[in-house]
Amino acid sequence: QLSDQQKMSKSSLSQFREVYLPPALHPLNKTLVKDDKWKDVDSTQEKRRSFLHDFCKKYNSRKQLRTHLVHLVSRIYVEDRHKVLYCEVPKAGCSNWKRVLMVLNGLATSAHNISHDDVHYGKHLRKLDSYDLNGIHTRLNTYTKTIFVRDPMERLVSAFRDKFEHPNSYYHPVFGKAIIKKYRHNANEDALKTGSGVKFKEFIQYLLDSHRPVGMDIHWEQVSKLCYPCLINYDFIGKFETLEEDANYFLQLVGAPAELKFPKFKDRHSSDERTSAEVVRQYLKELSKEERQLTYDFYYLDYLMFNYTSP
Repeated sequence: QLSDQQKMSKSSLSQFREVYLPPALHPLNKTLVKDDKWKDVDSTQEKRRSFLHDFCKKYNSRKQLRTHLVHLVSRIYVEDRHKVLYCEVPKAGCSNWKRVLMVLNGLATSAHNISHDDVHYGKHLRKLDSYDLNGIHTRLNTYTKTIFVRDPMERLVSAFRDKFEHPNSYYHPVFGKAIIKKYRHNANEDALKTGSGVKFKEFIQYLLDSHRPVGMDIHWEQVSKLCYPCLINYDFIGKFETLEEDANYFLQLVGAPAELKFPKFKDRHSSDERTSAEVVRQYLKELSKEERQLTYDFYYLDYLMFNYTSP
């Protein structure tokens, strides 16, 4: 005997199948864009949208739908005033995006005076999975949905540097200890006790291990599994490589206040060199040819979906 909630959930999922597979490409509403300076950004945007759409049609994600609707939208933040849905991809400008959403929502007057802890632990923003099924559907069908992505290897190296090369009271004891214990032969007592000093090669061994000693984490999970870009029809695809112009164009599209601009500052470890292609190259040198290939394979879908060239 199905409860009413289960029945509704089943019908919602079948409706989701019909509505989103394959996702229809709706034209972007550009009525709020004020001037011509966004022409090039808009042209790039249209290319990205149609590229992803064509990829999803070819890839045919119908066979991929094994997951509940609420899980599909669990990484999506909601801003009801300007009707924005933002899927969070860590290490692709997400901290500053959450600051912007807080300003849009009237929770702060400026993105510049919101602390890192407030952004990530303040619970100021609602996620889409906190609404009932009807609320989820309404927002998916009527709000402007955006995702910001980054070259997969850059994102991976950036996550490693952030979480393992700086003191961290969560990632060292939880991930570091387990990684060192399993992949470092002759590990000393201090490393086993603190979990500090994980090497990039050890981190990659953990990432590629089908029997990982500790689970996945959103900072290095594939975008295809965080945001389901072939199931959810994103209206706007931003890239970290063109973050500011993409973000500011998006803010125009949704009618944000003219004075609100996407922040330029680096959220943490601001004195560190940004993770660039050259920095990535240095880290990849630590891996064998086979490990490099397997890491690329791990992110293969992300490379394909967002048209990134293989390293």
